[in-house]
Amino acid sequence: MSLDGSIDWLCLPRFDSPASFAALLDEREGGRWRVAPRDEVTSVSRSYRGDTLVLDTTFHTAAGAVTVTDCLAVEEVTSAGEAVASAQDLLLRLVTGVEGRVAMTMTYAPRFFFGDIVPWVRRHGDAIEAVGGPDALDLLAPVEAEVRGHEVYASFEVAAGEELGFVLAYHPSHLSPKSKIAAVDCARLIRKTETFWRDWIGRCRVEEQWREEIVRSLLTLKALTYSPSGGIVAAPTTSLPEAIGGVRNWDYRYCWLRDSTFTLEVLLDHGYTEEAAAWCDWLLRAVAGDPEDLQIMYGVLGERKLLEYELPWLSGYEGSRPVRIGNGAVQQFQLDVYGEVMDTFHSARRAGLEPIPELWDLQVDLVDFVCERWMEPDWGIWEVRSGPEHFVHSKVMAWVAVDRGVLAVEQFGRRGPVERWRQTRAAIRAEVLERGFNDEVGSFVRCYGDERLDASLLMLPLVGFIEATDPRMRATIEAIERRLMVDGFVLRYLEDTPDGLPPGEGTFLLCSFWLVDCLALLGRLDEARALFDSLLALRNDVGLLAEQYDVRLRRQVGNFPQAFSHIALATSARALQEAGKQRPFRRGA
Repeated sequence: MSLDGSIDWLCLPRFDSPASFAALLDEREGGRWRVAPRDEVTSVSRSYRGDTLVLDTTFHTAAGAVTVTDCLAVEEVTSAGEAVASAQDLLLRLVTGVEGRVAMTMTYAPRFFFGDIVPWVRRHGDAIEAVGGPDALDLLAPVEAEVRGHEVYASFEVAAGEELGFVLAYHPSHLSPKSKIAAVDCARLIRKTETFWRDWIGRCRVEEQWREEIVRSLLTLKALTYSPSGGIVAAPTTSLPEAIGGVRNWDYRYCWLRDSTFTLEVLLDHGYTEEAAAWCDWLLRAVAGDPEDLQIMYGVLGERKLLEYELPWLSGYEGSRPVRIGNGAVQQFQLDVYGEVMDTFHSARRAGLEPIPELWDLQVDLVDFVCERWMEPDWGIWEVRSGPEHFVHSKVMAWVAVDRGVLAVEQFGRRGPVERWRQTRAAIRAEVLERGFNDEVGSFVRCYGDERLDASLLMLPLVGFIEATDPRMRATIEAIERRLMVDGFVLRYLEDTPDGLPPGEGTFLLCSFWLVDCLALLGRLDEARALFDSLLALRNDVGLLAEQYDVRLRRQVGNFPQAFSHIALATSARALQEAGKQRPFRRGA
């Protein structure tokens, strides 16, 4: 919810469903649901209720104060044994008087399919139903509301101690609602939702240092999980620009294997094996078939066709066009993904998670595929649109894929063609050290034959390919500090690096966290902690991070909240906590 009491983005019943409120991408045409004081607001503050995803927004006016509480329900509600709504279907808004008596207004303007479908609105029993195309929303308002054409308005007052619960339920338009939403006790269900989140985070293994920051990141990662399938999305938004007014606007509401594996690494680190098991099941369903057909991303249920197209009727976030749905990168061959997937399976084994036998068969196929294809160019971790290259990071992650297969045989007794795998692992390493390190530049470089740097090179010591203290890696880290850092944060690469798009983006938060990890491995702990503290200071008022940070505008940019950024926060916290120990933190160790 925005600071003016408006819900400007809502996709139901799935992360990748068409938005019913999209004012985030077009204030005039996108649709929204606003509940806020009628008179001038003198101050406003937001906070989550402790370790939960229940959000309180408190408004102060000359007449008093009022809190609007928002959350998505996380469990089914029953009335006389009948299901009313599930976590993906039900949005709760509770208005509570805090001081005095505050005059309030409500504006409810749903617009289906990202603002393109203006629904017809009618009263339906105790609720107000909006229907357009395949989608329908039922609104229960505890105050007198007026339907004016395609929108609903209300004016009411709330006194100190008074509670008014608003409920919004989604259902497919061709079906009737499961039950009357009038049966929902908004305040009680919010309390049950609080209990769910507190119980979930209560299972967490986390040290006291940076506990609040780590817990908020873990809650965010859990919230990015589509519970019916176990799929994990990269972000819940689309087309939030990497540079205000620019064209680097992508749809992140899908399950990238890379992002998902990073997420599972963090959840496993903190004791969440059930989520890891659910993701393994999702992965097996999603990638079933020939490893050659492996995609870098899928829909939340494993869908493969994610056609990219534009929505010309939306003006875009702060005028940043185009607004894109789907993602054309789904068709790219990205070699590093195989390493990420195999690394996650290795972490699961180290955590004592015994996956179903079919998962090892899949892993053998994946490693064999990498052994056959690692020599080919790919599109890389940054999904460039300029064409495939021999990216050093991709080759190193191919090494990771084969290495983790070898370790599964050597350390866990799995069966596979380990001698061939060892030979391939050695061949990849030798080639990367020969062709990926540029003697004239004095560091590893973005791709073979290039002189440019890339922040993804910071991953080399983090996955165990080379020690951070190796002179070649130390020189690479120092070169990245000199050439890719802007006002203390790290760019992915310089603007003159060809990637098939017009230049212009913020510093990439994930890369800055990688630098924290590398500095910790080098023993430069004061610098690592200082950078980590600077990154923590970028979080918004409720502790969330986007994909990037614009150092010129001093604001976060890109899709929000971003799984990558919160994964990296939790990982860097662990790296700092374990710095100086006999076995410092490293993925795969």
